[in-house]
Amino acid sequence: MRLAFCGNDNASAYNITAGVLRNVCFVDALNLVPHVFLLFITFPILFIGWGSQSSKVQIHHNTWLHFPGHNLRWILTFTLLFVHVCEIAEGIVSDTQMKSRHLHLFLPAIMGFVAATVSIVYYHNIETSNFPKLLLALFLYWIMAFVTKTIKLVRYCQDGVPFSQLRFCITGIMVILYGLLMAVEINVIRVRRYVFFMNPQKVKPPEDLQDLGVRFLQPFVNLLSKATYWWMNTLIISAHKKPVDLKAIGKLPIAMRALTNYVCLKEAYEEQKKKVADQPNRSPSIWLAMYSAFGRPILLSSTFRYLADLLGFAGPLCISGIVQGFQNTTSNTNTTEKVKDPSNSYLSSEEFLRNVYVLAVLLFLALILQRTFLQASYYVTTETGINLRGALLAMIYNKILRLSTSNLSMGEMTLGQINNLVAIETNQLMWFLFLCPNLWAMPVQIIMGVILLYNLLGVSALVGAAVIVLLAPMQYFIATKLAEAQKSTLDYSTERLKKTNEILKGIKLLKLYAWEHIFCTSVEETRMKELTSLKTFALHTSLSIFMNAAIPIAAVLATFVTYAYTNDKPLQPAQAFASLSLFHILVTPLFLLSTVVRFAVKAIISVQKLNEFLLSDEIGDDSWRGGDSSVAYESCKKHTGLHTKAINRRQPLRYQLESYEQPTRKQTRPVETDDIAIKVTNGYFSWGSGLATLSNINIRIPTGQMTMIVGQVGCGKSSLLLAILGEMQTLEGKVHWSNVNETEPSFEASRRNRYSVAYAAQKPWLLNATVEENIIFGSPFNKQRYKAVTDACSLQPDIDLLPFGDQTEIGERGINLSGGQRQRICVARALYQNTNIVFLDDPFSALDIHLSDHLMQEGILKFLQEDKRTLVLVTHKLQYLPHADWIIAMKDGMVLREGTLKDIQNNDIELYEHWKTLMNRQDQELEKDMEADQTTLERKTLRRAMYPRESKSQLEDEDEEEEEEEDEDDNMSTVLRLRTKMPWKTCWRYLTSGGFFLLLMMIFSKLLKHSVIVAIDYWLATWTSMDNANEVRNVVDVKSTNKTYHVAVFSILSGAGIVLCLITSLTVEWMGLTAAKNLHHNLLNKIILGPIRFFDMTPLGLILNRFSADTNIVDQHIPPTLESLSRSTLLCLSAIGMISYATPWFLVALVPLGIAFYFIQKYFRVASKDLQELDDSTQLPLLCHFSETAEGLTTIRAFRHEARFKQRMLELTDTNNIAYLFLSAANRWLEVRTDYLGACIVLTAAVTSITEGPNSGFVGLGLLYALTITNYLNWVVRNLADLEVQMGAVKKVHSFLNMESENYDGYLDPSQVPKDWPQEGEIKIENLCVRYENNLKPVLKHVKAYIKPGQKVGICGRTGSGKSSLSLAFFRMVDIFDGRIVIDGIDISKLPLHTLRSRLSIILQDPILFSGSIRFNLDPECKCTDDRLWEALEIAQLKNMVKSLPGGLDAMVTEGGENFSVGQRQLFCLARAFVRKSSILIMDEATASIDMATENILQKVVMTAFADRTVVTIAHRVHTILTADLVIVMKRGNILEYDTPENLLSQEDGIFASFVRADM
Repeated sequence: MRLAFCGNDNASAYNITAGVLRNVCFVDALNLVPHVFLLFITFPILFIGWGSQSSKVQIHHNTWLHFPGHNLRWILTFTLLFVHVCEIAEGIVSDTQMKSRHLHLFLPAIMGFVAATVSIVYYHNIETSNFPKLLLALFLYWIMAFVTKTIKLVRYCQDGVPFSQLRFCITGIMVILYGLLMAVEINVIRVRRYVFFMNPQKVKPPEDLQDLGVRFLQPFVNLLSKATYWWMNTLIISAHKKPVDLKAIGKLPIAMRALTNYVCLKEAYEEQKKKVADQPNRSPSIWLAMYSAFGRPILLSSTFRYLADLLGFAGPLCISGIVQGFQNTTSNTNTTEKVKDPSNSYLSSEEFLRNVYVLAVLLFLALILQRTFLQASYYVTTETGINLRGALLAMIYNKILRLSTSNLSMGEMTLGQINNLVAIETNQLMWFLFLCPNLWAMPVQIIMGVILLYNLLGVSALVGAAVIVLLAPMQYFIATKLAEAQKSTLDYSTERLKKTNEILKGIKLLKLYAWEHIFCTSVEETRMKELTSLKTFALHTSLSIFMNAAIPIAAVLATFVTYAYTNDKPLQPAQAFASLSLFHILVTPLFLLSTVVRFAVKAIISVQKLNEFLLSDEIGDDSWRGGDSSVAYESCKKHTGLHTKAINRRQPLRYQLESYEQPTRKQTRPVETDDIAIKVTNGYFSWGSGLATLSNINIRIPTGQMTMIVGQVGCGKSSLLLAILGEMQTLEGKVHWSNVNETEPSFEASRRNRYSVAYAAQKPWLLNATVEENIIFGSPFNKQRYKAVTDACSLQPDIDLLPFGDQTEIGERGINLSGGQRQRICVARALYQNTNIVFLDDPFSALDIHLSDHLMQEGILKFLQEDKRTLVLVTHKLQYLPHADWIIAMKDGMVLREGTLKDIQNNDIELYEHWKTLMNRQDQELEKDMEADQTTLERKTLRRAMYPRESKSQLEDEDEEEEEEEDEDDNMSTVLRLRTKMPWKTCWRYLTSGGFFLLLMMIFSKLLKHSVIVAIDYWLATWTSMDNANEVRNVVDVKSTNKTYHVAVFSILSGAGIVLCLITSLTVEWMGLTAAKNLHHNLLNKIILGPIRFFDMTPLGLILNRFSADTNIVDQHIPPTLESLSRSTLLCLSAIGMISYATPWFLVALVPLGIAFYFIQKYFRVASKDLQELDDSTQLPLLCHFSETAEGLTTIRAFRHEARFKQRMLELTDTNNIAYLFLSAANRWLEVRTDYLGACIVLTAAVTSITEGPNSGFVGLGLLYALTITNYLNWVVRNLADLEVQMGAVKKVHSFLNMESENYDGYLDPSQVPKDWPQEGEIKIENLCVRYENNLKPVLKHVKAYIKPGQKVGICGRTGSGKSSLSLAFFRMVDIFDGRIVIDGIDISKLPLHTLRSRLSIILQDPILFSGSIRFNLDPECKCTDDRLWEALEIAQLKNMVKSLPGGLDAMVTEGGENFSVGQRQLFCLARAFVRKSSILIMDEATASIDMATENILQKVVMTAFADRTVVTIAHRVHTILTADLVIVMKRGNILEYDTPENLLSQEDGIFASFVRADM
């Protein structure tokens, strides 16, 4: 058959007697011209363009911009493409009804499609290279196309073609589209003036793109890339090569930064405030403020959502149409088709839509569009949610900076509440915003669904819908129960963590006393409670999963059974599968509705809390010392009409803020006499209660001199400082700050710190930053000044001990400084700042005498006085009074005296005498103090904390300790392999830790459940197809018996399906619980029995993380992920199986789709994991920054550093937001891709089943399953990615489970050891060699000693000489690899560890107490009587103190024994050692951390109460062992001297003698 353009069955085809334009064929040919013209012009340009910018040079995105009408053009072009597709389809369908091919029916349409595609590609390239002159070609194309299409339309009108004909509609729509595109093109010429105008407009790309740091391109790319996240490809693919870090994701675009959104929200909130200003009982509405700031994107998102939901109904309708059409074609094969007359080849719309293939293509397009709109809606809400969160955080932060101090100290606003606002409430609101469009989209979806069902099935549809609607409230009920269970679980796990933390902190003591099992049981008890509430949690989770799976089955069952018995006509496959599909659509909104309602309730509560917080008291603005610095942000806007965008990005924000604030700050005050810096007149100040804490204050603080404020505890010294700083409420009176520096010529110097006060609070406040940053505190670094300050505060020795010197981060990885060290850093910060006024609030309280003197001499008298800075010092140390230039004595919130020391000596002799006696007393203490050198001790503890860690600085890489250790060739490929590999091994370990029985049961029930669900649908297909076959034959009696039979089988299958749904969801959760239980149990036991070396090497935080974060993931996150993953995977597999069963050809098409899917998931998993980690790691610093700010408010405000802290907060917020934004964009990327794949599957399934399908039932079945695949494909990938991240936790737990334990079994059975061993306390040490681990050097080398029963032995030596190792050797805490220790004739290495340790006593250097009662601390095993305990307390001189406590022995000890002083804690430890009646007591530097008085008690007790026991003392200060019977001097693991102290002292050149001399 020859091909001809006009067909060769029509003689009149080339007839032009009626005029050229009356010939249909000619008009169609004319329509080809513009398309061909465009292709001829653009192809060379595109090729030359692409050739010159060879693909190696990528156009940098700083030339990108959008021409006017960009989005409209894309939308019009896409519509045009769609209409072209319709035109092609219409042409081909018409053509099939002709005798021969008529190319003119579809060829022009195909060329038009190609041309439209080329036009948009061409446009995009011109736009990105910003070269608008070339757009002329498109302009000409639109005009020509418009003209030719109009000719065609006119020709149809003349022919009188009716409007119902499809071709007429299509041509009309085309004319409109080409006209609009022409208008868009004219508009570009009008705006950009690139042609026909003299001066073309120069346009720069958006500001964000000039700044190369912005990598988030969603707002700047073209519409197609926006819809498909094409721009994400580079990031996701590069993640494969190297991990995504903060640099790779760049900065947030300006419109999304917290500052921009804060300004919006703040303005909206201020508007609301103005509205309710005159109504005192109404509070401003945050909801309205949020709506006016972020309403538009929410509306946009909702529109997308509505479009997507409406398009979603295309699925069922198309299925119905296809099955119906298929049925008709099979039943109408015998009727011959009529051949149309070529001259009248018009199709009506109905005929066109009856074509099955047309429906398949429409379904495909509808799916693609629906998914695109849905993802767009998600993206817009996510972005808005992130913007809202940024704005809220900035609002909360600004409010924190202005909170009145009384609010925080009086407990109206606790730190916990503020942290909750930041961590929980803002996230609740963000989540609510994410789910927001669902609130109004769902009702529409449900109503639409029910209407369509009613149309399909009549009344019986309402039965099914009723089932769904009635069961939906159950979901809500379950959801609330879930929330409750989660809360109680949280409480228990907090308690469990507290206990675990105590165990880990005191692990050394527990091991030495053999108490691990007692504490272990107490953790296990809490864990059992936690597991019980986890059980309820799991039960409700599985119920909710069950409801979700069972509701649709129940609804379908109810509907079809009703239908079968109420309707005479049998069920048609078209009806059946369309309604099934509708039920699937209906279930989702109903399931989600409960979640959305719950979030809405939470959001309402969050908003109430936020409003309370934002309306709480602020600090007064009347402190005139500096104009209110909260003017900062607003003034950016008011100033000279600047818009926020005009803030110069190259200059840090802080300087601009300051320059904007300048005008408000220059208030002049009458200059007082020059020598007074601050003057308070008639001041009454209160802490917000209305009662004056300070009354009648009249003081002067002289400039450039040192003022001391003294008085008893609680007389208002600190309050006075805060009142001057403006932190208290001024009831009456004034604080004048004299304008120092007013005369100085350089305005710059005075501006920076005119009213800033360097303030060191009583309670030291440090940032989570390096030591250096804490001292510099935002000032420029000056090396000499820094050195002078650190020397004055004697910080250098402490800094040298830190692993990275002053670059060590404080507060991270357990580097905890002692009180004294923290205080000295705070004082150093105050000294370093370049301010005229320095306030020090009791800087000596935590320092010992040497340091205080040094600080006074070097820091205060030298450093500050040389700079002529004004100093106000609050102190208790009266011996420094002679140094003061001015003294203020306070009593009970009033000023007692004011003047110089001379004045007071002359005028108030009584006070002066009182001070003198106090000074004498302090001098005596001083002598005592000289011996107790606290600092060396602090440094020692620090060294102990720091040094073991160094050997394992690589501990963080413990995740990588799998088998890959061997091939440490750092090549990229192995790293890549690791990054893309799923941790199957860990998954298997996790699954087996739940027990094999449960695992098998889970797998079996899962498979069974899915088979039953498939069987239900299969049965439906056979039933409906059968009925129709019968109907053709009209056999009545067969039908009724068949009906009963079909309904019965259908009901049985559905019932089985529902039961299996319940069973599977329960087994998964049950298995998860068992696994969690076993993993935690094993972990706890392993860690508690671990060698002490492990605890020295591993930071505490790391171990705790396994018990907190990782255990939480194993408990609560893995089971649902696993459930969801297995469910979606099995659903997809069963769907693919079902389609392939119906049409085997489908498998061929599946291969390319499968390959595409594999690569998408592979790339996504890697990127998603990195982005997830970035999101987590950027969240913590943000929360820390908030809590730090709230704690250090007074300091920040005194220093006037609000602007710097705000800036830091904005940076941290933006960093976290960009990570989160990228994470959600990556999820969108994945979902768009999998959704498009799903749409392709639907298309192939539809086409193959139409061509090959056995009967209409199976066609419906195949399509139904293909539609479900689209929903589940992305869940498979996302769950895989989540599971991979969560398996990391299991892996970390496992890495601890492979650790060696201590060897607890001895050679002797515990029963063989005498009950009262060791009775005598005789110790023989024979040739002892000890090391910490078998790969380390020995710490004790061949030590020999003999200790008689009852002897008091002292061991001394420098740090690191092996004293402590010897004491640990008695308890076998270290590896004894040669020699032995024999106690009372038994070699201790043969004893079981528990027996050995429970028979000896030790007092450690750090006193450790546990939370619980005093009785529990003395005797956790509950073996002793009360009398015994009181006796022990009496010996330790604690009896009276304990008696005075409420509850006596049952009085509570807080965590770590914080409610007792260090001395008292050490005495408790002594009592504890005494309670255990052991004949051997070892004291390991027990007197190092206590004052002289306590030490004397200790010595006395050891001599009297322990007279008959052997006591080994390891001495820190040599004079404590001068009374001993025997002294051992050690050095480097060897014994150097071994004799009585008298003999050793007589050897002048001996080491012991030199120690004693040094100590005197």
